[in-house]
Amino acid sequence: MERICSHCRAVLADETKADWCPACGGALVERESVPAPAKPAAEVDHRGIVLPRRHAVGGIITPQ
Repeated sequence: MERICSHCRAVLADETKADWCPACGGALVERESVPAPAKPAAEVDHRGIVLPRRHAVGGIITPQ
């Protein structure tokens, strides 16, 4: 299960302890993790939000 903000859709890291979204103050909800074929180490910012994956040649990879 992963925690996601119901307002801005930010995904929080598992070790982040928060009752509300550190980015916008929205409510957090739990959902099943999105399946990924190969899950590289997630990049987490100083607020505990998981940053989107980046493509090797640039840009952000977003799930469909």
